[in-house]
Amino acid sequence: MAGGKETPRQKMIGMMYLVLTALLAMNVSKVILKGYVKVNESIVRSRENMEENNKRVTEAFKNTIAGNAGALPYFEKSEEAHKLIIEVEKYVDQVKFNVISASEQTTKADTVQLKYAQRPDDYDNPTRVLLGSEPSTPITGSLSAIELKNKVADLHKNLMAMLDGMKTNPKTKLLDDDYQSLKRKIDNIKPHDSGDMEDGLKMVWEVENFYHLPMAAVVCNLNKMAADLSSVEAEMLGVLSGASGKISIKFDQLSAKVIAPSSYIQAGQQYTADIFIAASSSKISKEDMKIYIGVDSAEAASGKTGTLDVPIEGGMGKYLVGTGGQGEQTYKGIIKYKNPDGTFKYYPFSQTYMVAAPAVAISADQMRVFYRGVVNPVSVSAAGVSPTDIQLSANGGGAKYISKGGGKYEFTFAGSGAATCSISVSAKGKSQGPAVVFRVKPLPKPEPKVGGKFAPSEMKKSELSMVGAVGAGANGFDFTANFMVQSYSLMGKVKGKLVQCEGNGPNFAADALALFKGIDVNNKIFIDIKVKGPDGAINNVGCAIRATR
Repeated sequence: MAGGKETPRQKMIGMMYLVLTALLAMNVSKVILKGYVKVNESIVRSRENMEENNKRVTEAFKNTIAGNAGALPYFEKSEEAHKLIIEVEKYVDQVKFNVISASEQTTKADTVQLKYAQRPDDYDNPTRVLLGSEPSTPITGSLSAIELKNKVADLHKNLMAMLDGMKTNPKTKLLDDDYQSLKRKIDNIKPHDSGDMEDGLKMVWEVENFYHLPMAAVVCNLNKMAADLSSVEAEMLGVLSGASGKISIKFDQLSAKVIAPSSYIQAGQQYTADIFIAASSSKISKEDMKIYIGVDSAEAASGKTGTLDVPIEGGMGKYLVGTGGQGEQTYKGIIKYKNPDGTFKYYPFSQTYMVAAPAVAISADQMRVFYRGVVNPVSVSAAGVSPTDIQLSANGGGAKYISKGGGKYEFTFAGSGAATCSISVSAKGKSQGPAVVFRVKPLPKPEPKVGGKFAPSEMKKSELSMVGAVGAGANGFDFTANFMVQSYSLMGKVKGKLVQCEGNGPNFAADALALFKGIDVNNKIFIDIKVKGPDGAINNVGCAIRATR
């Protein structure tokens, strides 16, 4: 075709070749489309989870009004925001269904799942219905990209107006941190034009999101917009419920308490104590109350947190500190309590206790905590008592133990989450001292282990080519814990082509081995694995490794 006289047949063949070349150039890679489908499915699941969570939070927020009248104005504002957001969310779905209907030629677009679509690579119809034939002068009709852009921009404007009004209204006053947090979140949904030029076309919001993209990408973008709106609603619910005191604190736990000036009394002295009923709430969290050791009210109000931030469990602070020295010990601090209007009040306290020489010794052989799912070795001894006469009693954390002889024990723990275990020692029916409390913690989350390294950020290409499996373990964890890799999913580029592979177990199949051997330098291998811990917990973890020379 470069020159010379051609027959009609040769001209026809040349034209067919040009048409075929153009069609091949326009064909969207199946790998890329598959990537859009996977991302879209993840976004849809996240959006569904977010919407379900928003319903639960809204219901809980509504239930607080009866016990906290100050929550009503904030709840009404959350309902106002919900109506504004859900209206635009439904419109985004209408735009999405219109795009799917145009590409799939169906009147039931709301039932079409992207992974089953017949024409996910169609980019003509999405561009036609959203922008028209000329992206520089897009259409402005119903369900167009311009109308969508305007609705999202109006939503941003209305939410910001509502937020600014709340900040100055005494009934819906917001702390500056809460205001700034919501403002940043709402600003994320505002349509933004980059203003860049590509092939002579100015990159405005509607062009960047919808022009000349396959239907799969357009649907993915629209679902992300809807998910972002649900995320904004979640943020507003969280901040507004927090600003109103979150959950009305009801004191649902009563217990007898005894406070004595001293728990160490010499013979002949009087023992005095205050005995009373104390009320607490199991709903109090660390956001509602903080306990600081080593500071007074003025210092705490200025932002100081002292030497220790006491953890809150069951509405009460759990103060745990080592006792290295003997004799009288004194500590003081403050309780920082959050009022329903978001302000804080400070309650100072001080306490004295006596530390005597130990009569019994209990120590964890490896660490000062116990872990679920593994064997925890413990040594126990008591002054003047034979190991054969020692009797243990363990309460909390689903503790079980077996004696290994000579004062050695092995502890295991049932259940889940963090807890405490209290161990008491007696000999021949007599207590050998106060119970010793240990923390019981779940196993740390595992990390992928590749080439003998925990979640490396980069490895030499020669090292990657030698990798034949992926492992998992808890980095820096001193106990023996057997983490089993159940499956893996890999993704990376080989000779510029995106390669994905999956398999069961830790050992790589042939396609995975080929990916590790052929990965392009300065590209990353994305690794996602499913790991089962010795406690039966399933974790999904991953890492990205950049190949270097």
